[in-house]
Amino acid sequence: MVTYQDFLSSKTNEENVKSFIYKAINEYKTSSNYNWAVEGDKYARQLNTTIMKYQKLLYTMSGKAVPDNYTANHKLASNFFDRFVTQETQYLLGNGVTFNDKDTKEKLGGSQFDYEIQKAGKNALIQGVSFVFFNFNHIEVFKADEFVPLWDEEDGALKAGIRFWQISTDKPLRATLYELDGKTEYIKRKDQKLEVLQEKTPYIQIVKTSVADGVEIYNGENYPNFPIIPLWGNSYHQSELVGIKSEIDAYDLIRSGFANDVDDASLIYWTLENCGGMDDIDMAKFIERMKTVHAASIDGDGNARAEAHTIDLPTNAREVALDRLEKDLYNDFMALNLSKLTSGGIAVTATAIVAAYEPLNQKADSFEYEVNKCIKGILDLIGVDDEPTFKRNQIANESEQTAMIISCADYLDTETILKHLPFLNVDEVESIIKRKKKEQNSSNNEE
Repeated sequence: MVTYQDFLSSKTNEENVKSFIYKAINEYKTSSNYNWAVEGDKYARQLNTTIMKYQKLLYTMSGKAVPDNYTANHKLASNFFDRFVTQETQYLLGNGVTFNDKDTKEKLGGSQFDYEIQKAGKNALIQGVSFVFFNFNHIEVFKADEFVPLWDEEDGALKAGIRFWQISTDKPLRATLYELDGKTEYIKRKDQKLEVLQEKTPYIQIVKTSVADGVEIYNGENYPNFPIIPLWGNSYHQSELVGIKSEIDAYDLIRSGFANDVDDASLIYWTLENCGGMDDIDMAKFIERMKTVHAASIDGDGNARAEAHTIDLPTNAREVALDRLEKDLYNDFMALNLSKLTSGGIAVTATAIVAAYEPLNQKADSFEYEVNKCIKGILDLIGVDDEPTFKRNQIANESEQTAMIISCADYLDTETILKHLPFLNVDEVESIIKRKKKEQNSSNNEE
């Protein structure tokens, strides 16, 4: 693992810095954090690696294992992981971030900030961490599988980093070195060394425009601290895939195996008599021929015989296992199973909804701390004193909840009542209050 101090040691000359950057990228690609980030991204895109790599085998008479290319090999990848991280992200951040001062969000990029922080949050859950770069008047998000963090050995803070990307191995490698005093662009073309593509530039560029010269950068400055803030998915600083990957794999394997058995058997199996010279591969070829041309010849001394039998596939054990695994996945991830909450066609009480949401609430509490810490880091960077707040995106028995709020209306001010009504968005409250005041003023003037 390379650190910020290793980077400082390389700054004796430009060639050493280039060597360090190339070495840091390659070392990072072998790290556990990077590998889990890549694995998490694949499971989020429903490219579950274990089931995708699964290969059925056959064995020859000598015991040699060979790929089974004759029987069904369905690979059914479940979508649990993306469903879980999407639910957690949208539960906390689906209604955006609210600040005490309405100008704060504009300084962070306006409504685009809500989208970017959602993206950062989801990537953090998937890959363990994402990196939020404040770029003058908006934020940009770097994924963990494209950014090499350079942590300080003494205080553990992020002091520098390298963002890298490459379309394919035969295409140029691009890298951007981010330091406290600016960023430098690098490129490594095929069979060439890493070279500077653009010299270091400050993060805040001051430009002037003229008819003669066009846009010209004449000055620049930087932030008081490093402008890239890590957003961790949890306090353990690891992907949310860790721990539940094996359960997802077990679910995929059982479901895929069930589909394979149905496809292969087609509710029929064969017994071959006086065919002792056939190994697994020969028998697989026999089954494949029966499935394609519905006829096969059997070599033997005249007594060879094939007989078909019907079979009822055992389904109960597999269905019980799949149901149990699904329940365990929801429990272990502390996710909300909406199908359980809404089944039965009966209106669910507010109390039952709150109880069902409790595990997700507890998980979101921990995640909110990490998101809050990241946003506060950005606000400190630009010198803004404010506090982010979140309204969780929770389904509710709206009529019951509304009735409860209305019953307390005599003891609450208008803004509090509006903020607690379940069918109103937080951003709507201010505009409603303004319209109400306008109506009241108009009414008073008419009188």
